[in-house]
Amino acid sequence: MIPNDRFLRACRRQPVDRTPIWLMRQAGRYMEEYRAIRATHGFLEMCKTPELACEVTLQPVERLGVDAAILFADILLPLEPMGLAIEFAADEGPVIRNAVRNTADVDRLRVIDPEDCWFVLEAIKLTRKELAGRVPLIGFAGAPFTLASYIVEGGATRTYKLCKTLMYNDPGAWHALMDKLADVVTVYLNSQIAAGVQAIQLFDSWVGNLAPQDYREYVLPHSAKVFANLDRSVPHIHFANQAGTMLDLIKEAGGGVIGLDWRIDMDTAIARLGDDVAIQGNLDPMVLFANPDVIREKARGILERVGGRPGHVFNLGHGIQKDTPVEHVKALVEAVHEISAEIIGRG
Repeated sequence: MIPNDRFLRACRRQPVDRTPIWLMRQAGRYMEEYRAIRATHGFLEMCKTPELACEVTLQPVERLGVDAAILFADILLPLEPMGLAIEFAADEGPVIRNAVRNTADVDRLRVIDPEDCWFVLEAIKLTRKELAGRVPLIGFAGAPFTLASYIVEGGATRTYKLCKTLMYNDPGAWHALMDKLADVVTVYLNSQIAAGVQAIQLFDSWVGNLAPQDYREYVLPHSAKVFANLDRSVPHIHFANQAGTMLDLIKEAGGGVIGLDWRIDMDTAIARLGDDVAIQGNLDPMVLFANPDVIREKARGILERVGGRPGHVFNLGHGIQKDTPVEHVKALVEAVHEISAEIIGRG
């Protein structure tokens, strides 16, 4: 038993004394400690240097008092050993120079070996050692659709035109790509579990850009394949951004914890998901720019809607914005702990 196991208990829908909280993108540019490292190291260098990744992972644990650490990495790291040429261009985001557009392009991609991302595994081992059991460590990966959107578009997109064109016009190539990505994600996450992470999160950050019927046909089988083949010794979190209209499908795809964005009320989501999964979320990240009294009020609103129900992990509905005041983030963590203890104590 680790000293602070609230997060793991909540993931398993077990009682806790107060609601655990961690935050997506909690290790990042909004913290001056991160910016100090970033000033002298490139982003990929940080991801591929286990000592630096470990140091950044620990920063919010030390500063904020969150109930879990999430490994500092990037969802695109497994794509390079697949044979994709990735650059993180200044002011341009990730760029893939050899994008996938047809069956031949899919065929040239390889399924990775566990050691292809050895630096991630070493960072996990270092971080577990440095955490010394204070809080659990979360590993993660991008879901097949979110990875496919980068691979086909050649980078970030707002329209998903090329991605959807391949999906609709050449479903054979699309499903071959998604099947291969499901295998890659499974290998990558299972290797993280073997290295020591105590929970994993699958990020489907862009899947909300699909119609529900397209999700069911073109995505769900592949996400389900990932969850079906993951090591079950740790909790599995499934975060699908902007997917409030298809929570039933997200649940069907898998995951014992369903992450929510802020576009759905917590009690509505609970009613739709049922009592056989835990929930994670779901404060709008922009609330953190408000004053601490407003932050506290908004946090209370979410916690009151949950009502002390076992199986809630507090989080944002997406990642922390880069210029968020650190003291406001700390105020949120403190408010969640204090208010949830009060609500749980009532019951």
